[in-house]
Amino acid sequence: MDLLRERPAKLFGRYLLPSVSATLVTSIYIIADTIMIGRGVGADALVALNLVLPLFSLLFAFGMLFGVGGGVLYSVAQGAGDGARARSAFSTALAAAAVTAAVLAVLATLFLRPLAFALGADGTNIGMVLEYGSYMAHFAPVFLFSTFLQAFVRNDRDPKRAMAAVLGGAVLNIIFDYIFIFHLGMGMAGGAAATVMGNTLTVLLLLTHFLSAGNGLRFSRKAVSRKMLGQILPCGAPSFLIEGAAGIITFSFNHQLLRYIGRGGVVIYSVIANCALVCMSLFNGVSQAAQPVLAANYGAKLYGRVYAVRRMGVLTVLAFGVLLASTAYWMPQVLIGLFVEPDAALLAEGVPVLRTYFPAFVPMGLNLFFSTYFQSVVRPAPSLTVTVLRGIALPLLFVLALPALFGGQAIWLAVPLTELATLVAGLVLLRRVRLA
Repeated sequence: MDLLRERPAKLFGRYLLPSVSATLVTSIYIIADTIMIGRGVGADALVALNLVLPLFSLLFAFGMLFGVGGGVLYSVAQGAGDGARARSAFSTALAAAAVTAAVLAVLATLFLRPLAFALGADGTNIGMVLEYGSYMAHFAPVFLFSTFLQAFVRNDRDPKRAMAAVLGGAVLNIIFDYIFIFHLGMGMAGGAAATVMGNTLTVLLLLTHFLSAGNGLRFSRKAVSRKMLGQILPCGAPSFLIEGAAGIITFSFNHQLLRYIGRGGVVIYSVIANCALVCMSLFNGVSQAAQPVLAANYGAKLYGRVYAVRRMGVLTVLAFGVLLASTAYWMPQVLIGLFVEPDAALLAEGVPVLRTYFPAFVPMGLNLFFSTYFQSVVRPAPSLTVTVLRGIALPLLFVLALPALFGGQAIWLAVPLTELATLVAGLVLLRRVRLA
């Protein structure tokens, strides 16, 4: 692929399917566990799994911090014809990711029990939370490098390999989820073991890129630079916050739901959170399809091509957002029944909640794309603004304030209001950012 000469629409199309497939299938790692555990172990296990989800978010967030942050700078340097800078971006990001993965694995293993209680576990489910969380702690580097390598392999013009690696891992994950949970009766441990196996296969398949003829990723210890790390961190921070904020929101929702609504609210939110994971995967896939093309052409100062790709990305996430929001009106019972065996009371409570929450996916897609666009043209400040607003500041404000002021059910409006308010801010920032 020639990112600087081929038609923008052709390039975007060649990246779109592999990128969307890769990000979408990544969400299957968690969703497969949710469905299998909810159906095979029970609703209490589903609550325990939802309490562990912030750990997933943290590990994937660090993978995105160094993978996307370094990958954007790698693509910009490649577009500008600066091979030394591109090598420094990859080498520095790889070294930082390796150190971070080791530290997180040690800390999570040593402090897993107090961490589990901090996440909301209690005497009724601490055993299940620890059973699943121990796998996350011991194999933290696998989860971090799964997202890290996806970003760099995609930026090194090999999106199909990234897609194939994730797809292979997802298939293995689903197969062993079924075997471990339903045939061997391993419960939470079986779901966790299958997820580790799937991510391990993904990492191994991504590593084959380094043996390919088109590989441009070469590590050099001398190219590792603290100055480069100082550029990678702000560039990757929006992606880090997008992933990490999902864990913060889940943590906040769990605590407020247990306080105002009870266990049933957490079960419903578990369904919503997994549906949202699929939706965000689609939006992130569109964003990541545009990102290498945006960054390379920005580095080459071909701004007309940058605007063309931006327009295609906006239209694509809008189409996905409308389609996804419509599903809550057509099949809410199906979505709930996919994850847990519902009774009449759960359906009566869950159906209106889904119809309240799902319209948020329309502005959400635009917000995620705008954040990636600002990253790709090396504008970390507006990207961080969008990400902090939608990922931390506004949802925490609404999650805490709405149920206190208007009752427990008002908590379901927190995300729709967050995404709408962020979209207004994002459009203002978009008008102010000029490339030339």
